[in-house]
Amino acid sequence: MRSKARLWWGVLAIVALAINLRPGATSLGPVLAEVQADLGMGGSLAGLLTSAPGFAFAVFGAFAVVIGLRLGLAGGLFVAAMGTALGLLGRSFVHAVPLFFVLTALAFAGMAIGNVLVPAYIKAHYPNRLASIMSVYTVSLAIGATSASLVSAPLSDVAPGGWRASLGVWGLAALAAAVPWAVLAASERRRRLAEEVDTHRVSGSVFAVMGSRKAVALAVFFGMQSMQAYVQFGWIAQMYRDGGLSATQAGAMASLLAAFGIPAGFVMPVVVARLRDPRWVVVLLGALLVGGYLGVWLAPTTTPWLWAALLGLSGFAFPMAMALITARARDSHTTTQLSGFTQSVGYLFSGMGPLLVGVLVEVTGGWDVPLWFLLGSAAVFVAAGVVAAGPGYVDDELTARA
Repeated sequence: MRSKARLWWGVLAIVALAINLRPGATSLGPVLAEVQADLGMGGSLAGLLTSAPGFAFAVFGAFAVVIGLRLGLAGGLFVAAMGTALGLLGRSFVHAVPLFFVLTALAFAGMAIGNVLVPAYIKAHYPNRLASIMSVYTVSLAIGATSASLVSAPLSDVAPGGWRASLGVWGLAALAAAVPWAVLAASERRRRLAEEVDTHRVSGSVFAVMGSRKAVALAVFFGMQSMQAYVQFGWIAQMYRDGGLSATQAGAMASLLAAFGIPAGFVMPVVVARLRDPRWVVVLLGALLVGGYLGVWLAPTTTPWLWAALLGLSGFAFPMAMALITARARDSHTTTQLSGFTQSVGYLFSGMGPLLVGVLVEVTGGWDVPLWFLLGSAAVFVAAGVVAAGPGYVDDELTARA
């Protein structure tokens, strides 16, 4: 494949896969009640299912570096798309709860590998277009996540098969996304064989970057913003309802918050690329986060849209963290390791955060203690982000340490 054609084919492949890296999780919530009723799934298992994406992304993301080394980045991303497709398609046909969980885990494993390897692929193939291609990637992630949550319930109501068709359609979409990666993987394999690439010469462990202070800080920053996002997706509507809004109004506030993900994907990769020192942006995002929570806590029915907007704007931290993964590493292999380490550690927070908030609400009977916890975590968010966003490269810190 000619170089220019491969680059354009790569952009198509990135968009197609990115759109499919979130629907496996976000399409489930709107039809969870129907899934529970059909499969006879209890509340505890349903709760485990809703927290599974974060934990699965953490566990399976750690293996992505090894897969990328063995198969190449395009080969690894083909595996990611196929794993996602088979898991999502398969679970829409099963009737046993254990098998449903196994196939869901397979889908999440594919998504986890994609999460880690796409930034590395972008770094390797678009070094002079990092900001623009990362914008395309993060916007595509947001479009996929938002579209799946919006159409899941309506599609379940009208499609033959109900929730099974609603969830299974995303398996077909992931299968389509595997096609361009199959073409790129074949081209990459021919090149690797011609160049006799040695896949054993570099470390495949994501923990190889732990010697870098910036890498550790970026993992914590990613984890804190991820935790905040998943807590908001799971609990913000209930916070508003308990504060006095109707269910419809609370749902509208949650939708408004989530809608900021699309403009964030356009803006933040460019901000990171153009600002040599974007640490002040981290401080601003932390202030927006604190302001949003204080508003929801102290005056939920007074300009509720403003508090949702502040929280939505603080969510610009996600594309910022993703952009920092490529901006704070010099070569594609370090980017792969940094991406794997950052997301594996970070998504642990996204799994634990909503569970912890739920426990605190149940134990204390209100939102005071959970909101104190969330406000306190904003300080960690800012402290880690300031270190991660500062000038310098992870590679240089690792070399200096060695």
